[in-house]
Amino acid sequence: MSDVLFGDEHVQKYEETDGEVGHVWQDGVPTLILTTTGRKTGEPRKFALIYQTHGDAYVVVASKGGAPDDPGWYKNLVAHPNVKVQVGAEKFDAVARTASAEEKAELWPMMAAVWPSYDDYKVKTSRDIPVVLLDPA
Repeated sequence: MSDVLFGDEHVQKYEETDGEVGHVWQDGVPTLILTTTGRKTGEPRKFALIYQTHGDAYVVVASKGGAPDDPGWYKNLVAHPNVKVQVGAEKFDAVARTASAEEKAELWPMMAAVWPSYDDYKVKTSRDIPVVLLDPA
């Protein structure tokens, strides 16, 4: 599908339209924009990520398609857990944290139900794929 947005283009369209374009992504999956602080540069870094809500928190998965290494955005938020989030037109500050093993056991099936490829990614890699909670500040 040529009309599916990826990477910087996804972020740009999402921000330009307050999420009208890009919030609902491929196969109807909801996405948010996560802005982290670069761990090496200190510069803002933006990523469009699939999410679900859990209580007041937003849940994202640091899958990187099952790559052997964690995605850069995850490494950034481990170094700098204060992040910015945009969900549709709503923008807010949040604090990111990696889910505990118990939380992950509950959250993983919820995320895989929305994006079944997460289960494929888990099989593809030997690393423990982090699940992240973004708690509004």
